[in-house]
Amino acid sequence: MPSALVVGYDPQAIPGIDGAALRASLDAELARFAEHGIDAAMTLVVLDGSAEATLVAALTRQPWDVVVVGGGIRKTEQLLPLFEQIVNLIHRHAPEAAVAFNTGGGDSVEAARRWL
Repeated sequence: MPSALVVGYDPQAIPGIDGAALRASLDAELARFAEHGIDAAMTLVVLDGSAEATLVAALTRQPWDVVVVGGGIRKTEQLLPLFEQIVNLIHRHAPEAAVAFNTGGGDSVEAARRWL
């Protein structure tokens, strides 16, 4: 069974939004992977000193076929250093994995399937 790791920004850390509702939609998207025969996990990070350790732990948990980086990280200008860190950590700790990008929380499965 192919495997996918989805990396996103923790919605609980975003001021002014309903983090619980956004998290529920991310969990629903994660459940869709199983419908497509893909073993998937999600790792959520925040812009603080914990991001690298969180990512390394997730990236080395198992061999991943694809790592999907969320649009919330990629599209937010102030998160550019975090986005660069994520790409470099994927390159270093999961070099066999393809890298995919979603446009938002609702198309991670499609992003992963482009590379599986």
